Amino acid sequence: MALLQTNTWHRISTILFFLVFLLYGRAYCIRGPSRIVESSKIPSSDQSLKTAVFALGSFWRSEAVFGCLDGIVRTTVGYAGGSRLNPEYRSLGDHAESVRVEYDPKLTSFRQLLEVFWSSHDSRQVFGQGPDVGKQYRSIIFTNGTEESRLAAVSKEKEQLKSRGSAVTTQIQQLGAFYPAEAEHQKFELKRKPFLLQLMGNLPEEELEMSTLAARVNGYAADLCSPKTQKQIDAKINDIIRKGWPILREK
Repeated sequence: MALLQTNTWHRISTILFFLVFLLYGRAYCIRGPSRIVESSKIPSSDQSLKTAVFALGSFWRSEAVFGCLDGIVRTTVGYAGGSRLNPEYRSLGDHAESVRVEYDPKLTSFRQLLEVFWSSHDSRQVFGQGPDVGKQYRSIIFTNGTEESRLAAVSKEKEQLKSRGSAVTTQIQQLGAFYPAEAEHQKFELKRKPFLLQLMGNLPEEELEMSTLAARVNGYAADLCSPKTQKQIDAKINDIIRKGWPILREK
C-alpha cells in the first residue's frame, strides 16, 4: 500500500509540476509545448531565415554552442565536407561532424556566428579537436556564396594574426551536401538531462529536433550559454520549483 501511494504521488507530482511549468515558463525561451510546436512549424525554406554550417570538433558540443545564441531558430547536427553518399555515424567516410544553424538575420549575422566559431574551439589543432582525434573532427567553415567566403577568409586572417606563429588549420569550403545525423545525436546534451526533457513535455523526436526551445535548452544543459543567460534560465527553473512545490503540498 505504501509503495502504491508513493507511485501515485509521484505521478501526480510530475503532472502538477509540468502544469506549473506551462503557466510560468515563458521567459528566456522556457515555454510550453504548444508554443514549441508553433515555433517548429517555421518551414526550413522560410526566406526570412539564413543557414550556416560549421565543423568544430564533436557535433554534440558544437550544437550546444550555437543553440544558446540569440537569433538561432534551429540547430541540426550532421555530416558535411566529404564525398560519401548517405554517411552514418559509424561510417561517415571523409565527412566532418558538423552543425547546421538556421538563424534570423535581424537578430544575428554570419559575422557574429564566425566570432562564436573561432572562440569555441582550437583552430590550430591538427587532426582532431580536444580529446577527439580524427579527420571527422577537423575545423571547417562552410560558405554559401562569395560574400560569406570573403567574410570567412577575412576572419581566418585575423585569427592567424592572433595565433603567434601556429598555423590555423581551419578549411573554408563552399557548402555541398549536408546529411543530418541519426536521431540519437540530435540535441544530445539535452537528452542527457531527463529532468529538462520532462519540463519540455517529452517532445516527440521530430519536434525536439525542430524546436527553437530545444536548441536553447540543449546549450543550457551543456553549460555553454553565456553566464548571463545561464543565470537567467537557472532563476526561471528555480522559480518554477519554488512556486510549484507549495501547490503540491496542498494536495
